[in-house]
Amino acid sequence: MKKALTIAGSDSSGGAGIQADLKTFLAQDVYGMSAITSITAQNTQGVQEVEVLSEDLLAAQLDSIFQDIRPDAVKIGMVGNSAAIDAIVAKLKEYKAENIVLDPVMVATSGSNLFKSDDASSYDALFRLATVLTPNVYESGQISGKEIKTLKDLEEAARDISDKFQTAVLAKSGDLKDQEADDILAYQGQVETFHGQRIDNPNVHGSGCTLSSAIAANLAKGHDLSTSVQNAKDYITGAIQQNLDLGQGRGPLDHGYLARSGKNDY
Repeated sequence: MKKALTIAGSDSSGGAGIQADLKTFLAQDVYGMSAITSITAQNTQGVQEVEVLSEDLLAAQLDSIFQDIRPDAVKIGMVGNSAAIDAIVAKLKEYKAENIVLDPVMVATSGSNLFKSDDASSYDALFRLATVLTPNVYESGQISGKEIKTLKDLEEAARDISDKFQTAVLAKSGDLKDQEADDILAYQGQVETFHGQRIDNPNVHGSGCTLSSAIAANLAKGHDLSTSVQNAKDYITGAIQQNLDLGQGRGPLDHGYLARSGKNDY
């Protein structure tokens, strides 16, 4: 049994964050563990409250995990603040963690700020530690300093981020309207495009969390990065296609569809 760790915030509605990651790990047939950075009160309509846990408690969670059931991959989502980043970087270096997938969650889809710091540069050390970053269009623009309106803009941003931090970057295009859901993987000067189908379904709460945790699960199982990305995109496409409709706002994905279909064979 391969193991994966998620370091992220808790979503009380179960659609994103720690809860989505653990559901995805199970769907991808890996054993899931979690280190919680923050607790949110949120649902399909938005984020109501956020409380970031202490960096000491976060560090203690990471010690407990790595000293007992060492993960084969690590997914990082909402970190909360700069102190949490420092704790995560220190512990991942201490334990020489591998296969690190970083989803740089800064702002929720609803617009709520999920990073309690004015200094986004504190992310830099975490970026350099990652195996792959998975920013959306907004995050790619924030990190690269570029205005992104087209897929070509997104590719240039992905190249720049990859060159700056010497890591792979999967730039997601889902927020670019009037385009297919093509994602750009940039690494070591090379670019690979992963074609995706744009699905007419507004219920995509937690899609970024789900994609990044699916990539981590596939890396844990020994797949290379390109295969892991493709498997993750296939999984999330199927989860969106189920047209699950829960809640009064932007609802969650159907993480368990593979188990019901008998197609959980990644």
